[in-house]
Amino acid sequence: MKNFIAHIKRLNNELWARPHLLEEHLKATAKIAAKFASEFSNSDWAELAGYLHDLGKYHPDWQKYIRKETGYYDEEAHIEGFSGRPDHSAVGAIYLFEKLKNSPMAKALAYVIAGHHSGLPDWIPQLSQRIFDENQNIIIDDLEKIKKVEEAKQFKETPIPQSPPSILRNNNFDSEQLHHWIRMLFSCLVDADFLDTEKYMEEKERGGYFSLEELKKKFDEYMSRMKPDSELNQKRNKILQQCREKAKLEPGFFSLTVPTGGGKTLSSMAFALEHAIKYNKKRIIVAIPYTSIIEQTAEIFKSVFGEDQVVEHHSNLDPEKENHKNRISSENWDAPIIVTTNVQLFESLFGNKTSVCRKIHNIVNSVIILDEAQMLPQEYFKPILSVLNGLVKYFGVTVLLMSATQPALVGKIGNPPNIINGLENVTEIINDPDSLAKDFKRVNFHIPNDLNKTLEWCEIAERLIQHEQVLCIVNTRKDCRELHKLMPEGTIHLSGFMCGEERSEVITNIKNKLKNNESIRVISTQLVEAGVDIDFPAVYRALTGLDSIAQAAGRCNRENILRESGNVYVFLPPNPSPSGFLRKAEDAGKAILRNYQEKEFTPTLYSKYFKYLYSNLNSFDAADFYNHLVRDSSKFEFQFKTFAENFNMIDDKKQTSIIVKYKNSDKLIDELKYAGPSKELLRKLQRYIVNVTINIFNKIREAGYIKEINGYWVQCDNNLYQPGLGLLANEKDWSYGNEVI
Repeated sequence: MKNFIAHIKRLNNELWARPHLLEEHLKATAKIAAKFASEFSNSDWAELAGYLHDLGKYHPDWQKYIRKETGYYDEEAHIEGFSGRPDHSAVGAIYLFEKLKNSPMAKALAYVIAGHHSGLPDWIPQLSQRIFDENQNIIIDDLEKIKKVEEAKQFKETPIPQSPPSILRNNNFDSEQLHHWIRMLFSCLVDADFLDTEKYMEEKERGGYFSLEELKKKFDEYMSRMKPDSELNQKRNKILQQCREKAKLEPGFFSLTVPTGGGKTLSSMAFALEHAIKYNKKRIIVAIPYTSIIEQTAEIFKSVFGEDQVVEHHSNLDPEKENHKNRISSENWDAPIIVTTNVQLFESLFGNKTSVCRKIHNIVNSVIILDEAQMLPQEYFKPILSVLNGLVKYFGVTVLLMSATQPALVGKIGNPPNIINGLENVTEIINDPDSLAKDFKRVNFHIPNDLNKTLEWCEIAERLIQHEQVLCIVNTRKDCRELHKLMPEGTIHLSGFMCGEERSEVITNIKNKLKNNESIRVISTQLVEAGVDIDFPAVYRALTGLDSIAQAAGRCNRENILRESGNVYVFLPPNPSPSGFLRKAEDAGKAILRNYQEKEFTPTLYSKYFKYLYSNLNSFDAADFYNHLVRDSSKFEFQFKTFAENFNMIDDKKQTSIIVKYKNSDKLIDELKYAGPSKELLRKLQRYIVNVTINIFNKIREAGYIKEINGYWVQCDNNLYQPGLGLLANEKDWSYGNEVI
């Protein structure tokens, strides 16, 4: 028992590797965690958590368990909650309460240490019962046994933290950000724990990335090949230069209000690189509203910086069941450039699971680009704007809000009694956004005189058929299917029921047909409205919010190659938008359009629209942020687990990912089955997932069309996914509802 073991692995059926000694693991984890937390000046807090997180493994029963006297090893032994495994996490928390006399410092680190495998808990009732009620005598008894272990002495005698918490100002905690600080410490610990365990298990270390200075050289070389050889490119170049110039300004909040087609993807990266290098930021995180449009942006950056320098991290490939391989293969955002989704970003910042939270310390001292900022979900404005304020104020983050239709997020938002504080001191990069919008005007809008008169799908189909090249965008996947059925053969269907790999192929096909001036008609959900560079002479848009209409117009005459302006036709479909926010957005759009007449579609008009919309919303805090994470912060009592469960950004419904069979995905599915998950494999599989609501998922599962493989749900019925239509091509007994993308 003198060699206390943290982990051990089998090399083959008969041979075991050298054990991962507990002393080595605790010291290495503490060192890594301290390095992570040094980014926000609290390395000593994370270091103490690292030293104490596995203190319970010094217990003789735990050491007997991992050996089982015969040399048997269970690679899941370090995961809390599995049957028959002694609880080793709570011991370090109990020790801190004993040492620090139940102080707030002990409470803060208790969340971090006690939850480092099972996730950040609720204080009441979960954590208090776990430590003080149900298991108090057991764990205190465990601690007494560990105190007698000489080898554990050096870790019990580690000094208490001396640095003031980063969210401490004028000797007072920022009560709204205290939960945020604890979650950052938690992230430092669990990522350090994962990385040191992974280094032992996999015998390799992550890394191999270029510095931001090296990436900037690649970017500048790429941009030097883009000549301002047209009037449009000259306008884009002016935007680029303004971005480079404003990058010199002090870190904080920025907005980039650029019309669609203005080249904001590359211009925003120019800003981010210049700003990050000047102010010693660590990485650039680009967050996009939809999984369905992340591929194009990631491909642009990969072509600039290299395939292995950009992490494309989608919102869902969380395993159904957690195991060792799932844990170490989870993404930790250690690359210099991350392209992800709003869902992944914010559900991580408010998450409680270890696999979700491990990445968030890497957000510290970064530049976050929120692409299509108008798509941030209004029902979660209160927590989202709060956490953004905290990142900027306390964690060295610069946030860039980017959109052609910039939302009204500055100052007070809403009307009493439903009113919240927005962002402050947001610097606009473009000198005159309204004038820029007029310079980029390329389309004529055709708005119905009667905004209450609907058209049948057959009438809309007849109008579309009159065009050789036309895009029609509708409000739901269901509408997309219904209209597509009425169109001539060869009409393209595009929705979020198709996996990313097929969507990319379809969009490439669309671009080629447009370039070759071939006949092409496309029926799509709103996934094409943001970040998809297609250029039609005519676009039809079902009535919706003004921002979506403007985004749809960005797919019309995008490159300004028509002799005359492109045409955007707004129509009222047979069915109104789904109830809830989408219906309110449609109503706000009607209210503004009734007074439209000859007004220009400019940032000023969009601001009026958003203010009108926000004034009619019922709530900006659907997950009850204040009561779960702020109200009892003075007592250091938080409801981490409950809030994480309530914070679901996609239509307030939990979604589940299904890995589908499309072209080469069979080989990847076989690898998942026989070799298990890895970070590299999961990155590849992201191209072959479809996200569905939990209701649809349950019906597909009950029908036997999918099966679980190593914790992930995979298509097993060959008819479930049909190229051209996507998932649920053969649906019979269930409705696929009103999903919008």
